[in-house]
Amino acid sequence: MPGSFRCAPLTPMTDTLTSLTPSDTDPRQHVWLALQRATQDRHHEWRTPVLASIGLDGVPQARTLVLRHVDPALWQLTFYTDSRSPKVLEFQKSPQVSAVFWSRRLGWQLRLQAGVTVRTHGPEVAAAWCRVKQSPSAGDYLSLAAPGSPLPQEADQPGSSEHHHLALLSLQVTSMDWLALAPSGHRRAVMTPSTLDWRVP
Repeated sequence: MPGSFRCAPLTPMTDTLTSLTPSDTDPRQHVWLALQRATQDRHHEWRTPVLASIGLDGVPQARTLVLRHVDPALWQLTFYTDSRSPKVLEFQKSPQVSAVFWSRRLGWQLRLQAGVTVRTHGPEVAAAWCRVKQSPSAGDYLSLAAPGSPLPQEADQPGSSEHHHLALLSLQVTSMDWLALAPSGHRRAVMTPSTLDWRVP
């Protein structure tokens, strides 16, 4: 029933990572640990990757988004967006996307291919809104003006809606291309949930 969802209290996130040094045999676990850290550490360089897709006009589009949640077991990433954003229609028409993560501190570049699903309702969206509505960005999802619409005059500011427009972007990762730069020698691997192929950097 609408309005029946109860928000769970916010709990502080803890950092359980102890190592970011990939083994020579399989770096996938360490890559996912770095992605998990990025959702908890606002200063982590992987927190804001570039997500690229094909626009409705066939022209490539790219934008920076904040990584909100990862599920290593399912190979899934979650981002937030406004359901009225033009990119939502792009994803619905062409759901194949690519994302690029770069960390200067780690010397790691991660490129991934994924299929994206847009969710505008359900318990996951309700839980996400419980977190967002306690932050300054809540007003962005309550604005009557959609993202990308003409900016109104100062005397005619858009009002707020009673209903939020938060949507979840769920990326089902199909492959990763990991590049590690190091003075001792660069390493590169192409990874899927079931395969690992070492490549020339």
